[in-house]
This record gives sequence, structure tokens and C-alpha cells, in this order.
Amino acid sequence: MAQSKMVSHISRDIKKDDFVRIIAGRDRGKQGKVLQVYPKDGRLRVERIHMIKRHTRPTQQMQQGGIIEREGTIHISNVMLLCTRCNRGVRVGHQVLDDGKKVRVCRRCGDVLDK
Repeated sequence: MAQSKMVSHISRDIKKDDFVRIIAGRDRGKQGKVLQVYPKDGRLRVERIHMIKRHTRPTQQMQQGGIIEREGTIHISNVMLLCTRCNRGVRVGHQVLDDGKKVRVCRRCGDVLDK
């Protein structure tokens, strides 16, 4: 029970279309754009990272079967959000602006990460 609460807390920091750096696993050091986030599972899909081969059979929708390469999911704890100002993976903080909007902030330089 406690584990799932922890994962959902981390998944709020990384959203779709963010740029992240991989910090663990076979793709360590690579960077990419987040395509999809699965908050319940605590996993995400990053562009051109953790490529897997899927063996598919021909269907009505896809006439040609074969081996299709696509992105697999990786655990959210294995990525760090990239700060455009620092140009490196950073921890994420939260801050409430004067207009009442809650934004994500870089813990290293204090720059606002939300667009």
C-alpha cells in the first residue's frame, strides 16, 4: 500500500512531452521526450528508449505481420527531468506563484520547468 502511494507521488513530477534523462538501466545517459505516463503503474514510455521487438501476426487492421520495434516502458524512478537552463537531470520542487498557480521548479537553479 505504501509503495503505490510513493509511486503516484513521483509520477506527478513528470508529465507527457517533458524531456528526461535516463539514470539507470541499459539506456543510462540517454535523453528523450516522454510519450506516455502510466501513474498507476509508476512507469512511462520515452521516445527511442528501451526499444523492444514485438512479434505480431497479420490482422484485418495491419495486413503485414512480422517483428515490430517499439518503445517499452521504464520505471519512473529511473529517469530525471531535464532542466533547460542547467541542461542536466534535476530534482523537481513545487512552488505556488503570486497568481495562485502551482508550478514545477528546478531544485538546482530555481528555474520554472512548466511551460
